[in-house]
Formats: sequence, C-alpha cells, structure tokens
Amino acid sequence: MKSIKEMGANFVRLAHYPQDPEVYKACDELGLLVWDELPWCRGGIGNEVWKMNAKNMLTEIINQNYNHPSIIIWSLGNEINWLPDFPDGDNPEKTNTFLTELNDIAHKLDPTRKTAIRKYYEGSHIVDVFSPSIWSGWYSGSYKSYQKAIDVYKKEYSHFIHAEYGGDSHVGRHSENPITGENVIKAEGWEEAIVQTKVANIAQIGDWSENYIVDLFDWHLHISENDPTFVGNIQWAFKDFATPLRPEDDIPYMNQKGLTDRNGIPKDAYYVFKSYWAKEPFAYIESHTWTERQGPENTPRTISVFSNCEKVTFFHNGKSLGEKQRNIALYPANGLTWDVNFTKGENILVAVGKTKEGKTVSDTLKVNYRFKKNEAATSLQLSFEKLKNGNYLVTAMAIDNNNLRCLDYEESVYFQCIKGGKTLRNQGTPTGSESIKMANGKASIEVIPDDSNTPIEMTALNQSFKGEYLKIPVN
Repeated sequence: MKSIKEMGANFVRLAHYPQDPEVYKACDELGLLVWDELPWCRGGIGNEVWKMNAKNMLTEIINQNYNHPSIIIWSLGNEINWLPDFPDGDNPEKTNTFLTELNDIAHKLDPTRKTAIRKYYEGSHIVDVFSPSIWSGWYSGSYKSYQKAIDVYKKEYSHFIHAEYGGDSHVGRHSENPITGENVIKAEGWEEAIVQTKVANIAQIGDWSENYIVDLFDWHLHISENDPTFVGNIQWAFKDFATPLRPEDDIPYMNQKGLTDRNGIPKDAYYVFKSYWAKEPFAYIESHTWTERQGPENTPRTISVFSNCEKVTFFHNGKSLGEKQRNIALYPANGLTWDVNFTKGENILVAVGKTKEGKTVSDTLKVNYRFKKNEAATSLQLSFEKLKNGNYLVTAMAIDNNNLRCLDYEESVYFQCIKGGKTLRNQGTPTGSESIKMANGKASIEVIPDDSNTPIEMTALNQSFKGEYLKIPVN
C-alpha cells in the first residue's frame, strides 16, 4: 500500500476475497480511498445455501470494516454471471432479484456509502456505481480506442468508473517496434469477447514487452488525465500474482499484469503512473532493464523520460540534446522524448529534471549498442555472479554462431541444480522460477548453496538446443 501511495494513486480496488485487517489500516493511515469487494467473482447465482453464505459474507464485511474511513464503496460482485457453477446460474432475472437483496442489505447496514458492481450489465441500474469492462489494447481492439469507449459509457451510466485495464509484461523483454495490433485487430472494438480464443487480441499475438505496456498505460492516462468529465480508472493489478489458470505464461502460473513483479520491484509501467500522479520529483529513463540494444548505424531511436518535473534536459554521452517542457496534453511521455543516435559500444544517457521550485533530480542509464544484428540462436551460454546475500545468480543467455546475444529470442529455459545447493523456485518472480521464457535472450535464477562447501552444479535446458552445464566454485 505504501508503494501504491508513493506511485501517486489515491484509490484502491481490493480483490475478490476478504482482506487482512492490516490492509484497511494501511489505507486509513496513507489516505487511500477503498473499493471493498464481496467475494462473488464469476460462478453465477447459486442455491439457497449459497445465497445465505453470500449475504452472511456481505454483512460481515460491512460490520467488520464499517469504521474504516478509507472505504467509500461496497462492491457486490465482479463478472458475476460468467461461467456459472449451478444450472441456470446465469439467469439475469434470478441474478437481479438477488443482487437487489444484496444492495438493500448494504444500504441498510451502511446508508452513507455507495454500492458498486463490475461487468454485469444487466444489473448496472441496481447499484450506485457501475464499471463496464474495457480492455482496450489487450483483450480487444487498440488502446487508441479508449476515448471512444469512455465517451459511450459516460452517457450510458450516470455513476461510471472504469475498473480493470492493462495487460501482461515480462520483466526485461523489450522491442524496438512493439506489436500494437494496428491493421491486424479491429481497432473499433473495446469489449473483450466472452470466449477469447475465438477473437484475435494483443494478449494472444503481442510480445508481452515492457515497451508495449508502457505505451498502453501512457495512452490510458493521457486520456483520463485530460478528460475533466471522467472520474477515473483503476488498473488491474498492482502486483504480479499466482493463478492456477496460466501454465503457458512467460512465468508459468503467474498473471503478469502487475506494475511490479511478485517481489514488489517496479516494472517500467510503474513509472508511467508515477509521472502523472506522484508528488515527489523524479525522472526515469525508459528502460533500466533495456541495456543491450541493436540497430543499423545512423538510425535514431526515440527515448522517453517519465518525470513529474516541469522541465527535463537530456544528455547523450555528455552532450545536451535540449531541454523540454513537460506538457500533459502531449503523448507519449507528456512530450519528454528525444531522438538519440546511438554510437557503437557504451552510451551514457542522463536525464535532469527541474521542478518549478528549482529542485533538480536526475537519472542515468548506460546502454551497450551494436550495429550488427544477431543471427538465429544456436546455443545457451551460462554464467554466474555471487549476490550480497551469499546466494548465486545463474544466467542463461541465448547466443548465435558469432557469440552475439540473441535479443529476439523468447523461448523457455529450464534450470536445474544438480549438486551443491538448490534453486529459488516456485516464487513467480523473474529470478525465482525454474521454468521461464527468455527476455531478449536472457533468463536468470537465484541459487542457494548448501553447507557442504562442494561446487554448485547447474544445468539449463530448452527445446531448441542441447543442455548446458555450469560448475560454480563455492568459497
């Protein structure tokens, strides 16, 4: 919650299960407004025992949390008629009757707060606040259609707020030309289909790069922050989280829609939100996880700086490329972009932000740039480094016949510790998964040595090449 506050957000939609009391306490202390959620998420309407359980939960949630000043909305459910667990469980007449009962209970127990629901259109008139489902640029259409979507819904729903948007991103994966779906996916659509396998969308054909998600969030905030008649939106979700439904994801069984990874370490997207909302001055060059790049000589690349400072000056290898004024009406990055003609080898990028009060902040990024494009990957290369905590970080890199890192290689790699220790596995983090897809031809895992003082023996395998072996002397 502190990280959310530092990002500059003022509103949190809690997920569909009872929260730890410390969550509400933190929101009270930090001044975060709360949408509290009844655990009716999908499944349709059930039998009489089910209904009694739902009523009991709503009553308990309100009675337990009534005195938390942070709470402003009691949500009665999410996607409630999806995938019914009971026969006729998606019957809208039965659902509306029961939803009305829940709404009456909420208002009787607490006449002062609003009720809400998300993505159940048939019951939008029953509750006080409604969120339709808009996943522009991920589960449907292009993110450029977002303004059209909210313009439609502002007229349709008098108390309209937008909960859930965004997409998955894999830490360290970058692209010079992110797949946007333009001219491939119908840009006019913004509703995701009930059966997503039957319609093309970015979630299926996209590259899951951090660059694309940065562009998507930057566009959504560009729209919402420049529309005074739109109350606002709530991104889903703040952190990557575990799920039994996604074995095929870049980190298996992880929903990677977070603005931070599962350890809470910010992805690039975090700084996009911070540039619009945070008060503490900062500057961030996109991207600190993109330090190896390639391209033709004398081909400038556009670099974005995300900052909340009034003015930013950008330097490349000690030479100023000019000062720019931040303008919230401009996209991308509120106009804080510079075209950089990279030199071969090390490039030092510096952004210096200046506030209205004259305070300065800066960010520095070193980028290694090459003019030679890698060929097809032919093998894996293993290396290691010792971490401050005494563990070892083992890295697998896909290389071609010229020993160049293959920045376009995204296949899975499988780590295994044979002797001398154990991997930090099943963490759902970029360095805590034995099975993980590569990010620009690179993947890593943390290894914990045992007490035997014998060398650590590691292997890395994938479907394309023979396995690689690494022996780490322990000292």
